[in-house]
Order: sequence, then C-alpha cells, then structure tokens
Amino acid sequence: LELDLAETDRAKAEAQVKAMVEQTVSTFGRLDAAFNNAGVQSPAVETADATSEEFNRVNAINLKSVWLCMKYELLQMRKRESGVIVSNSSIGGLIGLPGRAICHATHGVIGLTKSAALEYAVRGIRINAIRPGVIDTLMVAAMIAEEPDTMEEILKEQPIGRLGKTEEVASAVLWLCSPGAGFIIGHALAVDGGYTAH
Repeated sequence: LELDLAETDRAKAEAQVKAMVEQTVSTFGRLDAAFNNAGVQSPAVETADATSEEFNRVNAINLKSVWLCMKYELLQMRKRESGVIVSNSSIGGLIGLPGRAICHATHGVIGLTKSAALEYAVRGIRINAIRPGVIDTLMVAAMIAEEPDTMEEILKEQPIGRLGKTEEVASAVLWLCSPGAGFIIGHALAVDGGYTAH
C-alpha cells in the first residue's frame, strides 16, 4: 500500500507539472523562459545513518521535480525552436560537507543541465543552471537556528562577508534568460559571494 501511494503521488506530481506548463502556454500563447526552482534541506546526518525514505524525499524535490519541469518545458519550446531554461542547483554540487551527502547527491541538476543543454543548443533552446551559495532565505535561517556552529563555520568562508540576497539570485536568473547571455550554454553559474572561488 505504501508503494502504491508513492506511485500515485509521483503520477499526481507529474500531472500537475504538465498542467502547469500547458496552462502557461494556453494563457500566454507560448513559453519563452522558465526558472526551475525547488529545493529542500535534509537534516545533517552521517551517510550510514541516513534513511532511504529521506533520500527519496529529498531526491524527488531537489532533482526529479527539476527534471519533470524541464521535460514539459522542452516539449513546448522545441515546437518553436526557441526558449531559455534555468534550473536552481546549489554549491552543494561542487563542495562536500559532513552530514550533507543526501542533499548534495541531488545536485545531479548540474549534470542534467549540461546534457540537456547539448541536446537542445542547436535547436535554439538555451539551458543553464545557477549554484547559489548561502542565501538569506527561510531555509537558511532554519539551518542557522538548528546548527549554529556549522553555519558559523560556513559563513566564515564567505569572502564577501555576508549572506546572499534573494534579489541577487533573481538578477542572475534574469540575466541568464536575457539576450545578453545568448552565448551561454550548459553553464552552472555560481552566485555564492566567492565561496567556491578558493
């Protein structure tokens, strides 16, 4: 029964994504740009102590949802042979942190982005990703509250000396969607205050 329920939830999620994209095209006539932005954090735990349930939960949100959105966006964009997709990943795709293996494993978003970008570049569709660092969001506020020592160490390694702002992430996404980024294909842009530069 539990497996059947999980299958039902997965089918429902895919139907919702399909309907969302189709409603967008029905309302506006076409889909020019899309930002796939979904993500959750997993409690810090040693890899050997993590559960399959938690792995599946985080993977479904952080990776599968991005793939589902990209799939249905591409079905629309390839009809017109134009469009831009930007997906949200994380610096977790480039760095390791103890206790974060499950969350960091889902940053296959970067590999998904690069492979899909190569498939569709010649068809007029640009696909890229962003890799935000430590951004001032509710999720980061909860992490700071739950793990103050860990977060203090992470913040010490922010060369810019502060948390990122959501507006700064939005600006990077808008630039990647603009003609000014017309020659950018399959790139995962760091928006991290220099965190991954050292």
